Order: sequence, then structure tokens, then C-alpha cells
Amino acid sequence: YIDFCLGDTGTMFGHSPEPIAKALAEQGANGLTTMLPGEDAVVCGELLAARFGLPFWQVTATATDSNRYVLRWARAITGRKTLLVFDGCYHGTVDDVMVRHRDGETVPRSGLVGQAYDLTQYSRSIPFNDVEALEAALAKGDVCALLCEPAMTNIGMVLPEPGFMQKCRELTRKYGALLIIDETHTISTDIGGCTRLWSLDPDFFVVGKPIAGGVPCGIFGCSAAMAEAMTESRKRASEDSHGHGHSGMGTTLSANALAMHCMRANLEQVMTPAAYAHMLPLAKRLADGFRALIGKHGLKWSVTELGARSEFQFCPVSPKTGAEAEAAFHDELQMALHLYLINRGILITPFHNMTLCCPSTTEADVDRLIATLDEALGELLAIPGARL
Repeated sequence: YIDFCLGDTGTMFGHSPEPIAKALAEQGANGLTTMLPGEDAVVCGELLAARFGLPFWQVTATATDSNRYVLRWARAITGRKTLLVFDGCYHGTVDDVMVRHRDGETVPRSGLVGQAYDLTQYSRSIPFNDVEALEAALAKGDVCALLCEPAMTNIGMVLPEPGFMQKCRELTRKYGALLIIDETHTISTDIGGCTRLWSLDPDFFVVGKPIAGGVPCGIFGCSAAMAEAMTESRKRASEDSHGHGHSGMGTTLSANALAMHCMRANLEQVMTPAAYAHMLPLAKRLADGFRALIGKHGLKWSVTELGARSEFQFCPVSPKTGAEAEAAFHDELQMALHLYLINRGILITPFHNMTLCCPSTTEADVDRLIATLDEALGELLAIPGARL
């Protein structure tokens, strides 16, 4: 297959690039986990600090864990309990983010299995790109943190309006809440993510999936001020713990030797400026190809792009909120297009129309996807009465 899904970002830099395969073999012969840190941890910390501009780093097993632990830290530091998220957000399977915004109210997501407590007690959901709703939610004074992607990616791509992310930073500071930026998907934008590209200055920064080349691993970084506040919070919480450290954070396999060795190889040799210099123009070529097809076939669709990531959506204008993106879903049409592509050796993200270009993607791959999608649209539109 020509893969434009790339493990939904987990293999954003390609399937088993040679440095990752080599790192797996090296560490596989030298022990998989030790619990205690080694040289790779030191090097990775230095590389992450240089790349993302935050001085302190922790390693987890997944981005879900990173978000969960950062939320716990935010509550400890601020003394507040309520988490603020955007409607349609994606931050892994953290319980607290499983809420939606419906008719001005926060409600649990539909479809949750085994949910035992009221998620709306300490979670609040508002529309993306709505500055008025953002300020109103923060002004209540009970929000510990705003957890957000710089651009929404899982409910269909939704880009921030100009200045919106800067407003998130301004208003969280104004009302005493922390800003947590989750770039697990949007790291496709730039080697330093949207955070560096747009100078977002978060209190905490999260990445998972591709950071160790597809080997399970997550990270979170924080500012010096947050590190100091974390130390003080830990001192207060540890008064009666007898040194056993039951903080509710961390797992035995977090920062295991295998993940650290692969992350080092990925940061040093794979996730490089040269990789992005290859990926970004190809993604632009693909997005332009989607637009050309939309024009050719007279479709009321749109294309949204962000770095190496692009998506065609079944709406005439790119959505501004999660609700607008969700309203553009057309499950039967999407399934038909995806099956057509799969049967011809091309894979895009199965649950929406997102594509990624990686260092091994070629212009020929991009052109083949566009040509095959062109054929699919032609065949579907030839069906009597068809309207796409």
C-alpha cells in the first residue's frame, strides 16, 4: 500500500526508518527496560529542550498518559479542579476530556463504555475559535487549565482563526489557568510544532505517537516556573508518604530503555529539518490536487491543510468549530471513497479524510492518490441521480 494514514500519525516519519530499526535491534540486544534512566534520557532531554524551548521534560508510555499526568499537575499547582477543553477535542482516552458542548451545556460524549462518574462535574467544553465563550468559561475562576491542540485534528481538521491561540495564552494568564498544548498530531506542522512556529509559550507541552518513531512513548515538557511549582506541590503531597511516591503519576515502563533509545535515534536522525523540507511541499502538492479535483467535479467540498497534514471535507468552507466539522461527515460517501482507494492500494485515515506525507512519500505517490480519487469521483458521479 501507499500509506497516507501513517498509523494516524504514529509513523508520521515512515514505517521502520533505518535509524529506528537499528535502534530497536541495538537496545533489544542490550535490555528493554531498567526503570532507572540512562545516557539516552539525558541526551533526549537536551534535544527536546533545544527543539521545543521548554527546559524540563518527563517521559510516559503514551500521550494519553502525558495528558493525564499534566492535568493532575495542573490541579495540584492551581488548587482548582475544572478542566477546560474544546468541543470535539482529541487528547487520547483521558476520562476528563470525554465531554461535548451541546446547546450551551457540557455533556458526556456518547458511546462511552463503563463510565462510572459524572464527567461534567469537573470538565467544561466550549466551541473552538469562540473567544467570548473562552473568556466566559475562564472567568468563573475554577479552571485549572485549558488543554488544547493548536488546531483540531480528530473530528476533522479545524484551524484556529488568526490570533485565537494567542488569545488562549492571554486569557489563561489573565484568569490564573494554565495552558497545556497537545501537539501529538499537529507536530506535522513544523519541527518545533505550532508551539514554536506560532510562539505559543505554553505552561505544559505534550507529544506522543511519532516521538519515538512509532515505538510507544509520550513526553511532556514544562517551563521553569511550572517545574518549581511542581516541586512545591510534590513536597506538600509527600509529607505523609514515607518516601514511597504514590503520586498517581508514572508507570514502571515509562521511559523504558527501548523507547528512550528509539526516541534518541528519532530526534537525532529521523525527525529532522530535512524530513520536514521533504514532507511539507508534498503535502502542499496533495492539498492543491484535492482542490483541483473539487473544482473539476463541481463539488461543494473544501480542503484544510496544516504542514504535512491535509484533508478534504464535505463542506463548501473549511469548518471553524468541531460541531461544523462533525456536521460535514457523510459516512456512506466516506466509506465508498476509502474502499475504492484501499482496493487500489492506497490508504488514507479511515475515520475521516486526512492524509499525511512522510519522508518516504514521493511525488508519484501523491499523483497516484489524486488520479485514483479522480477516477472514484468520476464513477460515483456517473451513477444516475448521484449528488456528492
